[in-house]
Amino acid sequence: MPTAPVILSGTPGSFARDVFHERHPKLIQQVLDALPYGPAERQAAEQLLAESTSGLLRPLDESAHDHAQWAAWGSGLYGRPWGEAPFLWAESYFYRRLLEATGFFRPGAWQGIDPFAPFKNAELAGAAVDSELAALDELLLLPEEARFEALLSSALWGNRADLSFQITASTAGDHSSALLVDDSAALRAMLATADSPQVSLLADNAGRELLPDLVLLDHFLTTGLAAEVALYVKPAPYYVSDATTADVLATVERLVAGPGQEAELIGRRLWNAMSKGTLTIRTHPFLFAPLPFHDIPSDLRSELAGSTLTIVKGDLNYRRLVGDQLWDATEPFARLVSHFPSPVAALRTLKSDVAVGLDAAVVARLDSTGESWRTSGTYGLIQVCSPAQH
Repeated sequence: MPTAPVILSGTPGSFARDVFHERHPKLIQQVLDALPYGPAERQAAEQLLAESTSGLLRPLDESAHDHAQWAAWGSGLYGRPWGEAPFLWAESYFYRRLLEATGFFRPGAWQGIDPFAPFKNAELAGAAVDSELAALDELLLLPEEARFEALLSSALWGNRADLSFQITASTAGDHSSALLVDDSAALRAMLATADSPQVSLLADNAGRELLPDLVLLDHFLTTGLAAEVALYVKPAPYYVSDATTADVLATVERLVAGPGQEAELIGRRLWNAMSKGTLTIRTHPFLFAPLPFHDIPSDLRSELAGSTLTIVKGDLNYRRLVGDQLWDATEPFARLVSHFPSPVAALRTLKSDVAVGLDAAVVARLDSTGESWRTSGTYGLIQVCSPAQH
């Protein structure tokens, strides 16, 4: 198995360090501005910021329900500077500690209150979503294969949250240069040729990303590209906007509310599919873990092994899938995901340093531009590891 250096949190000049020293301070301020947390919660959040930017890692309090689990996950890291920890682990732990600071898991008034809900709700209620839902009526005019391509593109670029159902056959070409790998034909063929295909989708963000994900799953069910679909969400709020079951329900309700006749029909079909069991919402504690998918536990591995295809959405899931390491960008995608329990497809916009499966000429061209192409969110990937490669 190939190896590459693990990305660390504090390397000077790195994207990872910027996340802790530029993004997280703004995030904590936004969280404290969005909800009227009391002095204890505010002090705890501010202490987390100081610790994570200039202090030493300390474990969760022993009173935390998952203290023992995080003690095991962080063995050998506590007492060291945050910047010496692997980026994937440290970033995940930051969000776990933020939930602890805001009282999400502790008995009290703030237990179960999603600190990121104001951001999610505002995005879902925004005027941009109205136009995206109305545009679903126009997609009905496209042939089935073109509609599949438009919806798959919407699910991909929804991860960038500035484009969704506005992608039609006439505009998709405007973004072709930003799609660095396009295995969409292989993805569709894998499902179209399978007997009673079972699709799992590991969701990423709520809001304007989850909308196209759900519409894509509805398309799978209504066209027979899937007999059953399973949507995996996080068991608790995570990474600002990661989707939970509550977010799925809110998104389905938003579809039903429209505008647009097709949006309402899709929302009602999804609701009925959940009631019948052809669409199931699932979660697992491992989806909240600071670990790569190499370490998927046996029960979740068994669930996913029954999938004809697992679609992995977003940047964090991609980092967990291939390993949050400084890979050569030409390292074959299939080689790095062969550990996964089912054939897998990644739909991801590039918003971190990890990138694999690219053509050497493409990498050379991007490197020559001088832009931060790995982290800008400008470029996307649709990568598939087929059963033959798996």
